[in-house]
Amino acid sequence: MTSAAPANPQKGADSDAVVDVAVGVVLRDDATVLVGQRVSGKPYAGWWEFPGGKIEAGESVAEALARELHEELGLEDVESEPWVVRRHVYPHATVRLFFRRVRRWHGEPQSREGQALAWCRTDAIDVAPLLPASLAPIAWLRLPSILAISCAAQMGVEAFERALRRRLDEHAAAPGGSGMLLQLREPDLPAREFERLFASVRALRDRHRLQVLVSSRHPVSFAAAVDGVHLTGRDLAQATSRPPFPLIGASCHAATDLARVDALGGDFAVLGPVQPTESHPGMPGLGWPAIEAMLREAPVPVYALGGLAAADLDRARRAGAQGVAMMRGAWRD
Repeated sequence: MTSAAPANPQKGADSDAVVDVAVGVVLRDDATVLVGQRVSGKPYAGWWEFPGGKIEAGESVAEALARELHEELGLEDVESEPWVVRRHVYPHATVRLFFRRVRRWHGEPQSREGQALAWCRTDAIDVAPLLPASLAPIAWLRLPSILAISCAAQMGVEAFERALRRRLDEHAAAPGGSGMLLQLREPDLPAREFERLFASVRALRDRHRLQVLVSSRHPVSFAAAVDGVHLTGRDLAQATSRPPFPLIGASCHAATDLARVDALGGDFAVLGPVQPTESHPGMPGLGWPAIEAMLREAPVPVYALGGLAAADLDRARRAGAQGVAMMRGAWRD
């Protein structure tokens, strides 16, 4: 990634002088991602980073990234999708990083600037040291494209457990054995039934690649026993610090909510509803145009929510989402 020099800054969306930088997260089908080592003479020489560079006047982010990947790596016909926009303050410059996922291109990456290159597994990026601004995307890469939300009260607990086991078997059989992310959200289950369901889900988590977040609608002791908590919109608004768990998600309905997730150090957001749903009674759907507008500068990975199915995944990714969150759609055959 081209060094951000403070001598010729671009003006950011706020009033501070920042340098806008396009960053390419280049992904192969074998679940590996490309990183490069900064050459001698640049700030942080010897550190590893995702490729990219400064956005020039008149360029879109996608155009700047395609140019940089051609100049640095010799890649042609680069197709990228927006992902996350983050600001980072270095001693020599403040940068605004437009991370974009790259899944299609022509050619094999070549070291056109003398930099070392490495393909690393997305769940085991082991090169070091990593540029500070490259640390957050490593955690984002471990998030799956679908966030499944439980609906045991509607399906029946036993039917839901069968559906969950079936999904876990499918994930285990998928190329690379991809894991699953589940939000356990059951406000309509009696306490004793929820406790039994939680014990069953936790036992499955111990045997499978399953990450479990418990909605903040439930006592915090449940979240403490698994991977973390998913904050309701109300609890997000009232939070003053990051809950002390490995993984934090939050429900959002506006751009200000997304900024709050970032300020708390949250790992991802669920944004919606795109369409009116039974799970959000009385709340109108935001619609794709509003969702896409908020995704354009989302500071954390975002799952789109609200009447969506797996068929909506491509549209959500093209708009800049991590993927889609589904309740009933996650459990249909």
